Amino acid sequence: MLEASPLKTLSSAEFAALGLEEMAYIRPVTLPDGKPAIGVFSADGRPLAGASSIEAAQALVRQNELEPALVH
Repeated sequence: MLEASPLKTLSSAEFAALGLEEMAYIRPVTLPDGKPAIGVFSADGRPLAGASSIEAAQALVRQNELEPALVH
């Protein structure tokens, strides 16, 4: 008999917390004044910081002992 995947047994809150202490997502954003920037987001989607370039965002993420993941 097949066992249930561990992911299928997670609650919504547990699923949202996956990766919170391991990675941060980096993606292009538009600031309220219309200027482009790079946003840094937690694994659950909360905005954490902004940067002027992908390289600066990656450095910021790594300085905080997280692994950056680019999202397009």
